[in-house]
Amino acid sequence: MATPVLVVDDLHVAVDGKEILKGVNLTVHGNEVHAVMGPNGTGKTSLAQTLMGHPRYVVTQGQITLDGQDLLAMRVDQRARAGLFLAMQYPSEISGVTTANFLRTAINARRQGNAVGLKVFRDELEEAMDLLQMDHQFANRYVNEGFSGGEKKRNELLQLLLLKPRIAILDEIDSGLDIDAVKVVAQGLKSMVGPEFGALVITHYQRILNYVRPQFVHIMVDGRIVKSGDYHLAEELDAKGYDWVRAAETISGGA
Repeated sequence: MATPVLVVDDLHVAVDGKEILKGVNLTVHGNEVHAVMGPNGTGKTSLAQTLMGHPRYVVTQGQITLDGQDLLAMRVDQRARAGLFLAMQYPSEISGVTTANFLRTAINARRQGNAVGLKVFRDELEEAMDLLQMDHQFANRYVNEGFSGGEKKRNELLQLLLLKPRIAILDEIDSGLDIDAVKVVAQGLKSMVGPEFGALVITHYQRILNYVRPQFVHIMVDGRIVKSGDYHLAEELDAKGYDWVRAAETISGGA
C-alpha cells in the first residue's frame, strides 16, 4: 500500500462569517509526526474540525486532499473510510452502545464488506487495551459513559489503534492527563507510526512531544502557520513562551 499523504493547501475557513483560518499550508506523509502548537484561539482546533468535515467550519478558499482524493467533496463518514481519524479534545458519551460493539461496527464499516472475525477482533482489542493499560472491563461499558477525562483520552487512542487509519489528527489528546497517562498515550501513538500511518498532534504543551518526538513542529498564530522547524522548536517554545513568536509575526507583518 502506498504511503499516505495529507495535503492542506492555502486553507481559509470561516465560522459564522468570521475568518478563522487564513491560509494554512501543511503536508503530512506516512512515517511522520507533525505537531501544531500555538496559544488559545489561534485556530488549531478549527483546523482539526475542518479536516474532519464539521459543518460549522466553512472552507472559503483552498484545498484538502488525502492520497490525492478531494476531502472537501466527502462527507465525514467518507473521510473516515478513506483513512482519516480525529481523536477529539472532548470525546462524547454514547449511551446504550458498548465500547466493544462500537469499535467492531466502526472497524467493519472501515473494511467495507470484509468483516473482522469475532476472535480476531477480541484478540486485537485486548492487545490494544493492554498497551494502553486499560482494564478489559471497559470494553463492556457504554462508550465514554462514566469515564474520567483520562479514560476518555485512552479510549480515543484505543479507537486509533484498532481502526488503523492512514492519517490521524489528535486534538489536545494530552490535556487533563497526568504524566503517567501522557506517557501511555504517547506510547500508543508511537506504536502506530510507520510507512502506512502519519499523525498530526495538536497541543499547547511540549510535555507529550518529549515522548512522541515529532519530526516537524509548526507554530500557529492568528489562523496561520507562522514558523516551522524540528523538535527543537518545541523546546524553544517551552523555554521562551509564545511572546517572541507574536513579536516576530508583528514585525514581519504576518508574512
